[in-house]
Amino acid sequence: MPVSLAYAESSPTDKAIAVVDVDYAPVNALPVQGWYDLADTLRAAGRDPDVRCVVLTASGRGFNAGVDIKEMRRDSGHAALIGANRGCAEAFAAVYECEVPVVAAVQGFCLGGGIGLVGNADAIVASDDATFGLPELDRGALGAATHLARLVPQHLMRTLYYTSRTVTAAELHAHGSVWKVVPRDRLKESAMELAGEIAHKDAYLLRLAKAALNGIDPVDVRRSYRYEQGFTFEANLSGVADRVRSTFGGTARREAK
Repeated sequence: MPVSLAYAESSPTDKAIAVVDVDYAPVNALPVQGWYDLADTLRAAGRDPDVRCVVLTASGRGFNAGVDIKEMRRDSGHAALIGANRGCAEAFAAVYECEVPVVAAVQGFCLGGGIGLVGNADAIVASDDATFGLPELDRGALGAATHLARLVPQHLMRTLYYTSRTVTAAELHAHGSVWKVVPRDRLKESAMELAGEIAHKDAYLLRLAKAALNGIDPVDVRRSYRYEQGFTFEANLSGVADRVRSTFGGTARREAK
């Protein structure tokens, strides 16, 4: 299955840690249905009264490459764009609103929609080859600055957004947004160690803590992200999105000179 749910055998109590794994070959660029499947799986894991922590992982070379651009190109209208906007919003919200803490285990590339997922996670463990970024301006889109702003300071967020540059796991660790950076072969082990420490806490109190921490956030992440998406739709209606996507940002860069 492209999105799977399993339970850790070594958890302190049965089913205390749920592992949600995403596997969309070749690069984990999710189609519309994939985002909804991920959202449904995350919510189901959080609703399970036996679960105290969720670990979000991905199989393959990288954690997430965002939306499936090819799916959008095959659509002559706007159904795929609207579906991707809504699907991403639901998946990101499912991480944030999951009733228990979510630990993201990130390897390789974490781009676009991947930033939306990890930016809404409660904790991040990353492999030493992990890179994070929003290439949205090179893809004729806007969005997930809401989530990138949860990972880096404001001015760095803006610079990364405007340039489509990436940052390493080590750089995010220096900013305090990545809990631990480890070799790739120790990624899942390290994520499970952190999840296990969390899962030792009282189940009911953990759920109260998650709700309390979300309640004191200064930004409503769901509303903020949906606001950004309105500009993505405007870019598509204006035609600039198709022009930029056709060259992955090349046209936009030439016009700016």
